[in-house]
Order: sequence, then structure tokens, then C-alpha cells
Amino acid sequence: MPAWPGGPCPECGEDMPAMLIRCVDCRTLLNPDLDLDSVEVPEFVPLQEIAAMSEVEAEGYYVTCKKCQQELRIHRKYVGARVQCKFCKVPFTMALEHPAVEVRAFYAGCPECGEELRASMKYMGQKVGCKMCGAHIHFVPR
Repeated sequence: MPAWPGGPCPECGEDMPAMLIRCVDCRTLLNPDLDLDSVEVPEFVPLQEIAAMSEVEAEGYYVTCKKCQQELRIHRKYVGARVQCKFCKVPFTMALEHPAVEVRAFYAGCPECGEELRASMKYMGQKVGCKMCGAHIHFVPR
């Protein structure tokens, strides 16, 4: 089956460049050897790794107290709120972007096995595997 050599469209007469399948103006099939039913469109099959990916938000964060350097575990519902260190009782605002708050990691539950996972902030937005069961997880920012 030769490709369209170029020239006037057999239907509308507009000049069409070579290697086209249909006329740009009237959408007429330019090569008479082509049959619309000759090309079989394969069935759509979703990829398993995409279908099995679970999006998970952080349940909370591990931060370092600026005064006593102790690690604190703070639930996400306290982000933006005024909290205090349970060791030295120094109050601070739990703001993730604030330079006074050093966020070490976050924690989230695996949707497959239910185990709690601790992950470094560098994994926020990344697709990872659960270290307990191997489930595919996408850590999404809140």
C-alpha cells in the first residue's frame, strides 16, 4: 500500500502534502487502499502498578524541639496551632514552613497492612513500597 504522494484532495480539491491519511479540510480518506476496518484497535488494559497505587497523606510529623533537642511526635491536626514540648514545656507554633520548626520525618499508615510507616520528608510526593508488605504507596502532600 503506497503512502499518499501529495496533491489535490479527490473530494474538495485542496492541495494536500504527502504522507497524510485524511484531508485536513474535508477529512476524506486520501489513500483508497486504506480501509477503515483494516486497523484493529486493541482493547484498553489498565496497568496493574497504577491501579494498585494507594495515595496516603501524612498522619503526623516528627519534629525537633529547638530548646531541648528532643524529638516530638505531633499529629497533623495541630499544624498551624500553638503546641508545647512535652519535655521542656517550651511553647511553639507547629508550622511546617517555619524556620524554627525542624521537621525530621512524617508518619502514615499503610492502607494494605495497617502498619505505621515513618518516612523522611524527602519521600513526600514520592511513590514507594511499604517495607512491611510491599504495597505500592504514593505519599501525597496535604
